[in-house]
Amino acid sequence: MYPRTQKKIAEMLKDAVFPGATYTFIDKEKMETRLVGSAAILPEREALREGMLYDVASLTKVIVTTTLLLQLYEEGEINFEDPVRAYLPAFQSGSVTIRHLLTHTTDLKGYIKNRDALSAEELSAALISLEPGEDLGKKVVYTDTGLILAGFIIEKLTGKSVEENFEERIKQPLAMTESSYQPIDPMRCVPTQNHPTRGVIRGSVHDPKALILGGHCGSAGLFAPMNDLIRFSQMLLHFGEWEGQQILRKESVQALLRDWGNVHGQTRSLGWNLFQDGEDFVLWHTGYTGTFMILDPNRQKAFLLLSNRVHLEDRRPEWIAVRDELIAIYLKESREGKIE
Repeated sequence: MYPRTQKKIAEMLKDAVFPGATYTFIDKEKMETRLVGSAAILPEREALREGMLYDVASLTKVIVTTTLLLQLYEEGEINFEDPVRAYLPAFQSGSVTIRHLLTHTTDLKGYIKNRDALSAEELSAALISLEPGEDLGKKVVYTDTGLILAGFIIEKLTGKSVEENFEERIKQPLAMTESSYQPIDPMRCVPTQNHPTRGVIRGSVHDPKALILGGHCGSAGLFAPMNDLIRFSQMLLHFGEWEGQQILRKESVQALLRDWGNVHGQTRSLGWNLFQDGEDFVLWHTGYTGTFMILDPNRQKAFLLLSNRVHLEDRRPEWIAVRDELIAIYLKESREGKIE
């Protein structure tokens, strides 16, 4: 399936963009998953194995936090235009809404002094004390902060951690049996960066804020194998239901397929980013470690890629450029309808 896209992935592997990758194409009833390259380079080269878990990084924002908030909206617990302060009274601004958090339009000034040395309680308090700038609602600036605060709202409403909500509301119903914030066996996880102080990170989250916040983090922290992400993707491709489990209402998935940011030239959905394909929107999101998901519910098509491109070095500008080339090739091939 998608030979030009697969050719580009092979070129990326050859050029050492990542040591290895697992990727899946879904096109209605057809599906193909492939593994290429290595899982690790240090301390020694290790083959990539089926079922290995990836640190999916910011895919946590859409798999976990956005999905949970949509469920709470369906239950009448929240409205996306509600002010954040209605749920987190310590939050300074009365103007920032849940929609602002999810569309990255808060303009929150995210600098926190000595951030990585703080405890979870201290970091949480520092995040809640952040204030918006003058561009609130006027431009999209991607940040972790909004989805972390969204996670705190989920915890306030449910009395349970983000992780516990994921386990009960998403993981168990969808039988995403291997996905976890706390992988049991690090050797089943694909390693990430060779960190100057942490060494080769394996089975522990790469993101520094998620490392501190653990299962309370709504922006990163989830580890998952490809098979579980396929199950989650099929749920959205089938407008909220998969194998008899109704995770979201059809209307909720339809609502994702429109612009919620209201910023000209910078379309954003709730949690998700958007590609425009003719009159329709396609959902997509990336993860810092080298992951992305592209989901097109209207055509039941998807492209999922999991890599550990930060192993061993983090060459982000080069990654973004070549990743965007890959996505452009896939979208063109997908529109042409010639998948073989």
